[in-house]
Amino acid sequence: MEAKMYLLVQAHEFDRYRHLLDQSFRLRKRVFADQLCWKVSVSGACERDQYDDLHPAYLFWCDDSTEKLYGSVRLMPTTGPTLLYDVFRETFPNACDLIAPGIWEGTRMCIDEEAIDRDLLDLRPDRAFCLLLLALCEVALDNGIDTLISNYEPQMRRLYKRAGAEFDELGRADGYGRFPVCCGVFEVSQRVRAQMQQSLQVSVPLYSGRSFSKREVEMPALMTA
Repeated sequence: MEAKMYLLVQAHEFDRYRHLLDQSFRLRKRVFADQLCWKVSVSGACERDQYDDLHPAYLFWCDDSTEKLYGSVRLMPTTGPTLLYDVFRETFPNACDLIAPGIWEGTRMCIDEEAIDRDLLDLRPDRAFCLLLLALCEVALDNGIDTLISNYEPQMRRLYKRAGAEFDELGRADGYGRFPVCCGVFEVSQRVRAQMQQSLQVSVPLYSGRSFSKREVEMPALMTA
């Protein structure tokens, strides 16, 4: 059995899905602090920073009952505060302007390999990550996003290519963890989604939920004023 449910959670739903948020923060700590040794904000068993207070949206991959988390991504518009500009500014050239309503930042993308190995026996971790990437592309398309920006370590390039994603690496910098951190610009389009579906041999949409509400999209931008 492969993917179960991909769920987009916005600020007005945080209380309802608090258990998934908590699992996501714990997963982020294991991946980004413990495994990758990134300089991230850790409190106890969780990794959580100030951007989680700015009403981002989260894409969760979970079981059908929405009780168990298998992966997550945080989404924020570049018209508000972002890790890209506040933390990872050295990873892309000064000439690049990456702030626009159609450009969003995808951060803290990770999967729970232990949970996947336990519950989804036929699913390899690399394919699991690629499926989450495809679901992210579908969510972005549904919400009028034409470009996603992400910071990642160099070894992730092979997974992005395996998933059929279209991206350009703008630059990279040292000093964030054990390995350099890169800045990539990912195209979001129907062509790219079809290419990813073909690469992953997926014939039906992974994400079938609702789009962002107007209020949720505008809130982060208003908070920067």
